[in-house]
Amino acid sequence: MRNEECGMKNNFSFRIPRFTLMNFLQKLRNPQPATRIHHSAFRIPHFPLALLTLLAYGLLLPFTGFYWDDLPFVWIARFLGPREFIPAFAPFRPFLAPVFYFTTSLVPPTPLAWQIFALIVRFLVGASAWWTFKQIWQDERRALIGALLILVFPGYSQHWVAFTHINQELIPFIFYILSFGFTFKALQTRQTAHVVIALLLQICGVFPTEYFFGLEGLRFLFLLSFFRRNFLKTLKTWLPHLLVWALNAAWLIYYYKFGAYHSYEVTATQSPTVLYFLQEALDTLAKVGFYIWIQILPLTFASLPAPASLLTLGLVALSFVFIQFQVLGFKFQVSNPQLPITNYLVIGVIGILLGRLPSLAAGLPLTLQSSYDRFMVSMMIGGTIFIIGLVEILFKNQKTQSAVFALLIALGVGQQFFNANIFRRDWEKQREIYWQMAWRIPALKPNTIIFTHQMPIDYETDMSFTAPINWIYAINFTKGNLPYLMLYTEKRLGGSTLPTLAPNMPLRFPYRTVTFHGNTSQAITIYMPKNGCLRVLDPKHGDAEIYANQPAVLTQAIPLSDVSRIIANPATPASAEMFFAEPKHDWCYYFAKAELAQQQNDYPKVVALGNEAVALGYQPEDQNEWLVFIEAYALTDDIQTAKKLSISALKEDPRIKRGMCIVWKRVQSQSKAATTKMTEEMKCGK
Repeated sequence: MRNEECGMKNNFSFRIPRFTLMNFLQKLRNPQPATRIHHSAFRIPHFPLALLTLLAYGLLLPFTGFYWDDLPFVWIARFLGPREFIPAFAPFRPFLAPVFYFTTSLVPPTPLAWQIFALIVRFLVGASAWWTFKQIWQDERRALIGALLILVFPGYSQHWVAFTHINQELIPFIFYILSFGFTFKALQTRQTAHVVIALLLQICGVFPTEYFFGLEGLRFLFLLSFFRRNFLKTLKTWLPHLLVWALNAAWLIYYYKFGAYHSYEVTATQSPTVLYFLQEALDTLAKVGFYIWIQILPLTFASLPAPASLLTLGLVALSFVFIQFQVLGFKFQVSNPQLPITNYLVIGVIGILLGRLPSLAAGLPLTLQSSYDRFMVSMMIGGTIFIIGLVEILFKNQKTQSAVFALLIALGVGQQFFNANIFRRDWEKQREIYWQMAWRIPALKPNTIIFTHQMPIDYETDMSFTAPINWIYAINFTKGNLPYLMLYTEKRLGGSTLPTLAPNMPLRFPYRTVTFHGNTSQAITIYMPKNGCLRVLDPKHGDAEIYANQPAVLTQAIPLSDVSRIIANPATPASAEMFFAEPKHDWCYYFAKAELAQQQNDYPKVVALGNEAVALGYQPEDQNEWLVFIEAYALTDDIQTAKKLSISALKEDPRIKRGMCIVWKRVQSQSKAATTKMTEEMKCGK
């Protein structure tokens, strides 16, 4: 096929212009030349892509950090080095190891560096989509719209889990997108080199992760449309890619069934009912084809007039104006006859369902605004093509179409900003947890298990927290047994990891390439309420009774809590400065230090800390936190202050009566004459 038959000019080239601060400012002063698409020399519309990348993902970038699997991965990179990812991924997607090795060799293990890297990769996703759609459709307008929709695709909220998802999903995704583009570039140039590049990119896209296994069907559909439904020509062109796909399928079958894979199991095929697959297909199409594009509206309207919601809606309006008048307000040239718009709908629907196949086979849900929406990455192309076809069918006037597309893209920008704020709050909560832990536990004996039922945070698990805990308390770790392990009893109790909470039960837990060896009696139990401070629970202070209203999976672990494993006065106290500067000393600082002093029976210090906190105007959110100070005042003969605090705390929250009675009874056992009246007044015997 000659270049002229494809409507292509010989000077078509793939160039990403340099993007500097100076030309950025120039574009701001005179945006029209940057946003205009020149047909004579194909250039990525870098200014609108870059600006929308910044608006969607960059505004809160300095306030975001590491989440979920980021934390174990960054711990490996920091303490064991990039080479450790080779054995670390051997049981879990071994072809991902080179991606992690390469990126961690370039990017330092700091939150800001990885969030900036994620921003660059996001821009490259949009740029790759633009180039690929331009090769496939030969339609500048649709190519740009498709690229912008993929750039801000609102169903995928996991961008800020940067260390994990940039490596695991977005980099292979770029390879796959470009593979499609080079397939069509080869048809235009008839150069074998472009076929080889397309095949190599396909391999780099499909082998690292099973997420994109279904995407290969899209290449066949694109080719079928290109060849005007000539099946033989389509099959001939697609055959090399089909062979790579078959090889990947054989690899996955072997690895899942007979190899070393130790992650998700293929479960959907264990209950192959037609109704199940139909329900899942309809649910997927409803979410990806329709709801995700407008989901930011119910999310923001439900929380109005919260500042975050108002800012989000304001950003949507600003983005709409920019896209409508500075990006889509130009005339675009079409150098190839447009395909029937119904093709877009059909390809879009099939592409969405093909993208859902891997997660559906693993029996995993497709829930929005959760870590499970990471599976949306394999549905981005199908979802984008579907919405393009739907809008162009519903609205025939191109100006109206442009307005609708501008609105959808703007809503996507707002959705991603909304998501960024969620991750900002999560990172702030992590700061509270790590610093309160460092204040309360200055050092910890090795081989200690930290039990809790759960933490009041969305994106981190016990395995996530295990990494920063080891970073905090084993700063000089190099290689060997993992010193510390956090376990959520809510998830682990009754399983192979933690069959029971019986004392002196040996526990071995592999953590990628290192292993924790411990014992259930070498443990502390912590609790952090949603509103309140982190605390170490101590059976000697009646905490099993005080917190009896908490889930049994927490209270059952309290008898195992051995606070003597906490080293109160180490030479070098723990610090969370690897991620955060130490925050201002608020109530939780004084509470943590008071609880530590109580552990050492240093009640005058507890009193001094309480007096200082009150003098500074600090108060607890959780009234149970007064109990440490009430006991200290009573045991240092300041009964009147202890009584006043007790009466005030009970008035604020009567639910703490059980804990209050336990404290006064313990005080009474040491100073009976002075405290009998108080236990009677509180009716502690009833």
